[in-house]
This record gives sequence, structure tokens and C-alpha cells, in this order.
Amino acid sequence: MSMNRRAALSLPLATLPAMAGAQTAAYPDRAVRYIVPFAPAGLTDIMARLVALRISEIWNKPVVVENRAGGNAMIGADAAAKSPPDGHTLLAITLAHAVNVSLFPNAPYDLLRDFAPISVLGSLPLVVCVNPSNPARNLQELMAQARGRVMNGGSSGNGTPPHLGLELFRRASGAGANITHVPYRGGALSVTDLMGNNLQLLVSNLPECLPQLQAGQLRGLAVTGAERHRLIPDIPTVAEAGAPEMQITSWTAMVTNAAVPAPVLAEIARATRIALRDGEARRRAEEGGFDVLSWDADRSRTFIGEEVSRWGRLVREAGIRADV
Repeated sequence: MSMNRRAALSLPLATLPAMAGAQTAAYPDRAVRYIVPFAPAGLTDIMARLVALRISEIWNKPVVVENRAGGNAMIGADAAAKSPPDGHTLLAITLAHAVNVSLFPNAPYDLLRDFAPISVLGSLPLVVCVNPSNPARNLQELMAQARGRVMNGGSSGNGTPPHLGLELFRRASGAGANITHVPYRGGALSVTDLMGNNLQLLVSNLPECLPQLQAGQLRGLAVTGAERHRLIPDIPTVAEAGAPEMQITSWTAMVTNAAVPAPVLAEIARATRIALRDGEARRRAEEGGFDVLSWDADRSRTFIGEEVSRWGRLVREAGIRADV
């Protein structure tokens, strides 16, 4: 046995925490990039920038949001998976990444193997919307319409949370429901077409339809969260509307390379918790429709795995295919 090996084995146990702390003493030693695999100003980007700003203040080092959109949010994720495992690259993921596991079985990375969750940061519900001219006053009446005629239902794209919500609506409506899915390149376009009566229903991310709901330009029939939303408290939940199986939330989480040392992961998690407790950051996130969660790594890992399983079943059973 070498002298160095014998010396290491002879160290008192009390010194081990200090050694672990030394691994993080220089972290971060430069700017940290936070990859958002979506376009600027979207829901994920907004939350990421709120957190990044506060963390940069905590560390006194820049945390730079880098938008790398494209490839169904896989281009940015692949870049993060291949980054050096030193904690200087963070990645924002969403429900879309959990769905991508089933949509893209040959993806260049493995969501559950290649990434270490830091925290599920926040979530927000979807809203089942119709044009105010639609006679349906509640979810059950809209379901009856779906069983009686062909309806065009919009979403922000194949495999997106609104598309999953639309498929849940189809299933909850029962046998005979006839809904044609109309995918859009983003939620704003689908909202515009619903206002123009080119669609009969829309399952929308809350922030994308909130101004129209508040202005009476759209009618919300149900929110897909477990509770009514504080910004639209008069709209019932899907459970209250008689369709508890329609519950779904969009969410965003922070992850990093799975090979990052545990002490560095702990430091990122510590700073993230502090950032999400910041009153101004929390207020702005909630004004945007988010429920701030700030889950720990273990809870986040379990949740993401459950989401991969749940939506994988729906993708297979509904025959959902990726945009090409």
C-alpha cells in the first residue's frame, strides 16, 4: 500500500466533512450558464431568469441564461448532458422533456440517467377554454358537444402539455367523442384562432390565455390543477367539473450533469432554495401564474420519473407522434 493511501486511510473521520467542503470552496469559480431549451420570453425562460438573477447575487458570479431552442427542446438538453460535470452548466427542463422520453426513444441523452435534479421550481395549470359564443357553460356540456359533432381542438404543438390535456379531455368525454387535434407553433396562435372561432375548444397554458379570460374574450370551463387558481378563482377545477382524470400541470425544473460531485449539487440546491424564497422573485413568478414549489432533489427525482411513466403511457395509447 502506498504512503499516500495509508495516510488517507488514517485520517480522522472528523476531517472528512472538511474535505468535502473543500471540493466546493472554489465553486463557482467563473460564470455559470443556465441553458433554457426554448425561445426567450416563454414560461420556462421567465422562471429561469428570475432564479438565475437571484443566484448570481448569492454567488457573486454571473449566472447567464442561454436560450438554445429547437429539436423539441432536445438541442439544449443534449448540450447540457455533454457539458463538463463541474456544475457550471445548469439546464431548465419541463413536462415536455418527460414526454420526449417516449416521443424520441433514440434521443442522444437519457433524461433519468444523464441528469441530476436540483429542484422542481414551479408549476402552473392548463385551462379548458371556449369562445364566448359557444353555448357550453361547463365542462360536461362541452363533453356532450364533443360526442355529438366533430370539433377542432387546438394545442401549442404535438406532445406539448396542452396536447396532452386535449387527449385527456377526449378520453374523459367518453365513447363517440370526435375531436380533431390542430397543433400550432406556440400557444399564442391557438388562442387567436379560438377567439376567431376557427377552433371549438382549446386546452391552454394559463399564462397564454389569462389576459383573454380576464377580458371576457374567452370562457374558461375548468383548470387542470388540483385547486382553483388564485388568478381565476371563479373557474372550477376539472375534479369539481366531474373529470378528475384530466388533472395535469405544466412544470419546470432545474437539473445539471449527473456526474457533478455531490457537494457541488448541494451548493446549487442551497442557492436555489434561497433564490425561490426571495420575496420579489416569488411575487413575479406568482404574477405570471406559477405556483412556486422549490422541491428538494429526492422529491424532484421521484416526480420526474413518475411523469415519464404517466405520459409515456398516454403517448403510446393515443398514438401521439412528434412534430417532424
